[in-house]
Amino acid sequence: MSSEDHRHDEGRMRRIEAFSDGVFAIAITLLIIEIAVPHLENGRDLEDALADLWPSYGAYALSFVMIGIYWANHHSFFGHFRRLDHFFLLLNVFFLMCIAFLPFPTAVLGEHLRHDSERQVAVGFYAFGLLLPAFGWLSVWLYANARKLVIERLARAYVRGLTVQYLISNACYATAILLSFWSAWAALGLCVGLTLLYLLPPRRPVYAD
Repeated sequence: MSSEDHRHDEGRMRRIEAFSDGVFAIAITLLIIEIAVPHLENGRDLEDALADLWPSYGAYALSFVMIGIYWANHHSFFGHFRRLDHFFLLLNVFFLMCIAFLPFPTAVLGEHLRHDSERQVAVGFYAFGLLLPAFGWLSVWLYANARKLVIERLARAYVRGLTVQYLISNACYATAILLSFWSAWAALGLCVGLTLLYLLPPRRPVYAD
């Protein structure tokens, strides 16, 4: 690759990271907008009305942390790639679309978690909302590997390890969706556990000798 091509890809990388940061910021802001101010009816106390919003608070915190984790890892993730192409950019747009979608299932979870008849669908839909960005992330990674966009100096074992990690992540969210048909609380617990696990710092790149 010529130095001119390298500078061109660096410029494209900065543009895509700036655009991605904007989408992350909007998505994470929409999470709190989805929590509506409670309306007081039939002599209901404001204190009780605010307390009844606990599912919305929990869903907000969980999704905020998850989007924040994706944002924190996005820059280092892009450090694995030596060049970009058009379809790579489109896959990143798909990933960002999945991130921007997450406030909707978050609002659904917060609204319907308390109701026994609706909890199963709400949790399953939320798990699906978490699966989408995980699948988008995996799609970017698999395409970059197939098209040899990944930095050549990265150790093969490290690259394989990341591939396995992303595949397991998708499998876990798919399991949460299926688990929601049996136990909504168990499925939600799996989603929470995965989020806490992802708070750990990402693996540092390993380079071949």
